[in-house]
This record gives sequence, structure tokens and C-alpha cells, in this order.
Amino acid sequence: MAAIRLAVRAALSDLAIGDLVLVACSGGADSLALAAAVAFEADRLGTRAGGVTIDHGLQPGSAAQAEHTVATLASLGLHPVGSVRVDVGTAGGPEAAARTARYGALHAVAEAEDAAAVLLGHTLDDQAETVLLGLGRGSGARSLAGMPARAGRLRRPLLEVERATALAACLDQGLVPWADPHNTDIALTRARVRHHALPALEAAIGPGVASALARTAQQLRDDTDALDGWAARAYESCADDHNHVEVTGLELLPVAIRTRVLRRAAIAAGCPPADLTAAHVAALHRLVVAWHGQGPLDLPARVRATRRDGRIRFGH
Repeated sequence: MAAIRLAVRAALSDLAIGDLVLVACSGGADSLALAAAVAFEADRLGTRAGGVTIDHGLQPGSAAQAEHTVATLASLGLHPVGSVRVDVGTAGGPEAAARTARYGALHAVAEAEDAAAVLLGHTLDDQAETVLLGLGRGSGARSLAGMPARAGRLRRPLLEVERATALAACLDQGLVPWADPHNTDIALTRARVRHHALPALEAAIGPGVASALARTAQQLRDDTDALDGWAARAYESCADDHNHVEVTGLELLPVAIRTRVLRRAAIAAGCPPADLTAAHVAALHRLVVAWHGQGPLDLPARVRATRRDGRIRFGH
């Protein structure tokens, strides 16, 4: 429990006295250990601590489990506490759709409660799984960089803490975590990575694979943050007020920066980031490096890119 509290203390250290922090808690071991640590540390730091659980409605008894989690959060001394029922769509598959609904609800609750931060219970093991999923999908360096420790109001204090440590912390505190059936449902991709892929890697390579993947994610995050910062500055110098990008300026950039600038320009023109694939960006790149008079390029959300008068132009 000391390891969990130490991680929480670091995550809350910049908050002001009286700020509200919310713990997103499913009732599982990771988020339950996090909630107990936040309840302990927030009182000592002078911040207020509450909790919220999201009922995805995807399995029988989900409402009762949500009520039980709310009661547990209240028993830890968290206030305010509550649950939110969400409607899970289908876009991107069941896991992505549930994640989209969950984060949407968390942002809405944080806004309504004027919370300074929302803490999530993702652990080192979750980070390793995320890296493997990104590797399998060929999603690029940003995906391989895993989950950020901070993103707006969202904070993940436990990314350097193993899942086994969170479970031990619950047992130390006499807390009984909920075992989510979805975590063992191998019809879901993450469950297959958790129960098959990672153990197979441990067997083939040796222990410590999860820690190595998490370290790799942090190193890649540092690199991609630097590259993204460079690309942002390059975009400012290459793009005009109409979001048209000068080809000559693009040609002077390394490929890693050039493609980032093109992606940024396409998003600025209205392409949803989630729908803008590596294939789209590669096609944009060909307008710069393999130009032979090809016609307009159709992108998501009816955005169209053309090369004309020495610029890559975006419009509808």
C-alpha cells in the first residue's frame, strides 16, 4: 500500500488546497487500491477526494455492481461519489466503443463537479498490454508510446506500479476487489494479450517483459513528444492562414516531421483524428515527394487535398 500511496502523493502534489480530485473506480483491484490511497493522501494534502464508477450496462448485474462500488467508495471516506450509466455504441468495436463512452462520461462528471483531476487506475501491466496492442496494429510511434501519465484532467499515477502490487494493497487494506468477467473473456483482444501473448513472451524471453515494454513506452513518449513539438513549429512556418502548406518548406523537413505536419494540416482542415489513418497520411506524403500531376485526394469527413501552385491545399 505504501507504493500506491507514494505514487498518488506524487500525482496530487501540484494541486491546490481545496481542489477536488475524482477517482474513476470500476471496483477492480487496480482502481480500488487507487481509491483507498487517494482517500488517505488527499486528506493529508488538503485536497478533496471523490469517486465515480461507470456502468457500461454490458453484462447482467452491472447496475448492482455499480451501486456496490459506490458504497465502497463512500466507506473509504470519498465524497462526492456516484455512478453514471452510459450507452455503449459500436464504432471501433466493443472495446473501443466502451472506452469512448467511459471517457466521455468521466469528462462530463469532471466538468460538472469542477474537478481539478480525474485519476485512473491503469498499471504497468496495462501499459505493457497497450504497447503490444499498438505493435500488433502497426499504429506508429505515438501508439507504441502507450498511455500518458497525464492528459488534460486525466492522470494515471500507477503506470510504474505492477498489477500484483495493487492486488496486494487491496488485501492489505481488507478490500475485496471485483473480478470483471470481461478481463478473462478471450473474445476481447486485450484479454487475449493479457492471458496469452504476454505470458508467451515471458516464457520465451524471460521475466520482466511487462516492465521492459513499459520502459520502452516511456522512451518512445519522450521521443514522440519532441518530434511532435518540432512538427508543430514546422507547421506554423509552412502553413498559411488558409491551412495550405508550402511544398518547398515540406521538402526541407525529415520524413518523420513532414508526415506529422501533413497530418496536423489535415486535422486542422476537419479530418477526425481517429479516422485519419497511416494510409491517408502516406497518400498526402506522395503529393509532396512523388508528385506527377495526380488528382485530388479524398480524406475523412469529406476533406479534399490537392497540390496546386506549390502548396498542398485542403478544402471541402
